[in-house]
Amino acid sequence: MIHMNRRDILLTLAGLGILPHTALAAAASASAAALPADMFGEARPFSWEALQKEAERLAGAPYKEPHRFTQAHALDFDAVNTIAYRPDRTLAGGVRLFPIGRYASTPVTIHIVEGKEERAVKFSPDLFTIKGDKANILGISGFRALMPDGIGDWLAFQGASYFRTAGAEHQYGLSARGIAVNVGTPEPEEFPDFTAFWIEPHDLLTYTVYALLNGPSLTGAYRFRSRYKNGVVQDVSSVLFLRKDIARLGIAPATSMFWYGEGNRAAALDWRPEIHDSDGLSMLTGRGERIWRPLLNPPFATLDSFEDENPKGFGLIQRDRNFDHYQDDSAFYERRPNLWVEPQGDWGKGAVSLFAFPTEAEIVDNIVAFWTPAAPAKKGDTLRFDYRLTWSSREAGMGDIAYAVDCWEGLAGRPGQDPVKNARKLVVDFVGKDLKGLDRSSGITAQIDIGNGKLLLSDAYPVVTETERWRIVADVAPTVATSPADVRLYLKSAEGGAMSETFLTQVFLA
Repeated sequence: MIHMNRRDILLTLAGLGILPHTALAAAASASAAALPADMFGEARPFSWEALQKEAERLAGAPYKEPHRFTQAHALDFDAVNTIAYRPDRTLAGGVRLFPIGRYASTPVTIHIVEGKEERAVKFSPDLFTIKGDKANILGISGFRALMPDGIGDWLAFQGASYFRTAGAEHQYGLSARGIAVNVGTPEPEEFPDFTAFWIEPHDLLTYTVYALLNGPSLTGAYRFRSRYKNGVVQDVSSVLFLRKDIARLGIAPATSMFWYGEGNRAAALDWRPEIHDSDGLSMLTGRGERIWRPLLNPPFATLDSFEDENPKGFGLIQRDRNFDHYQDDSAFYERRPNLWVEPQGDWGKGAVSLFAFPTEAEIVDNIVAFWTPAAPAKKGDTLRFDYRLTWSSREAGMGDIAYAVDCWEGLAGRPGQDPVKNARKLVVDFVGKDLKGLDRSSGITAQIDIGNGKLLLSDAYPVVTETERWRIVADVAPTVATSPADVRLYLKSAEGGAMSETFLTQVFLA
């Protein structure tokens, strides 16, 4: 049920950022004529402080399930695409509204902020056009911000507390959300809703978005200072008020899809060589250690936690940006943005958590990464988290240390001989400027640690014909056939220092 609920919510994200080029061109050339006065409610005072007080007040009241249009079930992806927001009703310079549909059936309210006042946008079916029955225009489910030149849209909020941006290459991919509640626990996962938005324009590529969050276990006030410049940067402030104890609270969650890559070719049911929005979880710990955990499409649901204190950053990354590795000239997976989270202030002790469950399709996001505070999340708590989100094609904070670029698995043992039973061969390639000119006489070795298994053999060596590329090869035997072995490895200099980032993965026999 958790997977089905997640699937229903995430399917709506497939619609974010999909706007025909003809409509984009119309948006870019639309006149800046004054909007009708009857589109808006009366002006009211607005402030960030007042929004926080409203979230606190809401937390003290019993939770009421938001209205969801049951008739929206008939509006599938194709039906929703027949409904278009009118270009002459574009808000705040470049904001368009999403209609209600099957996968976004909860209405939200939209307000435009000018100075210290806000005015609500009144819903009317006349805000949209439709190729069909006008009765199918049910309400507003979210919004998007358009690029000034009509190339695409660069920011979108729709569905529960989900939002995302098109990054630097005008291609949507993974998503973020305001909060994650009980991901990977025996408790049912909750999907709190952003029920209202306040949009304050600064220019066509800079908006401050305020949002009110409401869910069974908590409420929250959010402020997103969002700006586009060769990618998107969002400075996020969140204030959370807990209605009840929460088994696992996820801060700054990112959601992505990993079906298969070069490391699990057996899952490649499709003709394309690889299909994924992200291929790894990158972490920069409070101690300054750079860690890479490649994403997996596991045979069963998994949850990994990487303990840390005051992390410097973490995020889901699409490190492989070679078109030939995907061969998809429609989805363009090599253009999918990275999402890097930089905590601001003292986040204390906790863990970066990575949840994954099996998928057999690219339409289901099966990966979630987030920060879990070490302190229990208790009823009555008020929690504050500030952080920066960077959506780009570059990987933040890499420095000169060698980093993993490829990872393969296969039969254990020597080529040409019988494979070793109950074991797998793991091959990891690292690239870095500090590896240039080093050879087998340079004293470089592989540091490999195995949990829930044993290392049968290993080697580390420079890749032939490559000047800055080294390879680690390891045969790993899990202790129990039904449980994965946990592998931690990196390249080590003759003096014992790390020559590469730390590579973490799991090796499954099944």
